[in-house]
Amino acid sequence: MFLDSLLTRNPGLADAAADLHRRGEIPPDTYVMDLDAVAENAALLAAEAERVGLTLWFVAKQFGRNPELIRAVARSIPRFAAIDAGEARLLHATGARAGNLGHLVQIPHRALPEMLAWRPETVTVYDLANARAVSAHAQRLGLVQDVLVRLEGAAGSVYPGQEGGVPLAALDKFAEEAERLPGIRLAGVTAFPCVLCDPETGVPAPTPNFDLAVRARDLLAARGHRDLKLSAPSATCVAGLPLLARLGATHGEPGHALTGTTPLHARDATQPERPAYVYVTEVAHTLADGRPALFGGGFYPRSHIDSALLPRTGLRLPVRGAPAENIDYYRLLEAPEPGGDVRAGDTALLAFRTQIFVTRSTVAVVAGLSAGTPRLTGLYDAHGRAL
Repeated sequence: MFLDSLLTRNPGLADAAADLHRRGEIPPDTYVMDLDAVAENAALLAAEAERVGLTLWFVAKQFGRNPELIRAVARSIPRFAAIDAGEARLLHATGARAGNLGHLVQIPHRALPEMLAWRPETVTVYDLANARAVSAHAQRLGLVQDVLVRLEGAAGSVYPGQEGGVPLAALDKFAEEAERLPGIRLAGVTAFPCVLCDPETGVPAPTPNFDLAVRARDLLAARGHRDLKLSAPSATCVAGLPLLARLGATHGEPGHALTGTTPLHARDATQPERPAYVYVTEVAHTLADGRPALFGGGFYPRSHIDSALLPRTGLRLPVRGAPAENIDYYRLLEAPEPGGDVRAGDTALLAFRTQIFVTRSTVAVVAGLSAGTPRLTGLYDAHGRAL
């Protein structure tokens, strides 16, 4: 999906990654991350957000919750939106500040005392039970915690495994109950996804959930709530920030834009964010019919992989599809044309959309590419732990 973009806009990363693998410094099934490009992308996002009057909370799950990358992003975007409790703890320990906790995954009740003590800017709640729990624990800490109400998504717009939220029709009743809770303040609304990239053009466009969030914010405003936040996550990138501002959002949550890997970046090489990672693996064996098998571990099911580059020979081979329900021990390539030289141990480079935190991959961080002096600064697992 991103191989052409990578080779055009960040060829030094491809070269450095292949060299690291050839020299045995990284294993197969490794995402190699360009620290300089991530930092530059974060700075571009922060500057555009300031220009259009938005606040950003960055998301780290896509790049493996990696501490080096978190620190690089946080220099430009200091606050994060944590997807779950494990991510929140790592981000907090790395020194980033909590912007929004509890979205997409609610804070477990027994973790609330720990996480509310960090004084997050907001906490997302999906229902009254979670609002009551946040209120009770905030009271014990002597706090009044700002909360965002997660809206139930429009029909057909919610991904399986992400269900939940307050239906718009029930928001008035929810607010009436929540306003009686002394440990919280209704500070705004959120939904997911609020923006998606058009499948044909890649251009970010609002989903029906964005309209739900705007209507929910207006309902809370009519009840007397002021300075309400509206966080509109998904596909947050430099090109989409003016859209968020124009439609009434106050906050965006960049994730894939930090690595230059939204669907828009796959289709438009002129976008300001540069591709910042490449997946490195190697040929494990070749089937009797000539199809090479690559070591797997990092093949995210929604990746839209197109092809793999074998740098030793320059061969570029199509990647075979694979059912999402199967474990990716290997991933097959199409057989090369007669005479094509593919050997076990050959380096393979791929660039596709991923969520590193749900893989079993290694993450290698490379610094100095922008100056032409790349160096490996660390190896980590997919959850940011040093190896």
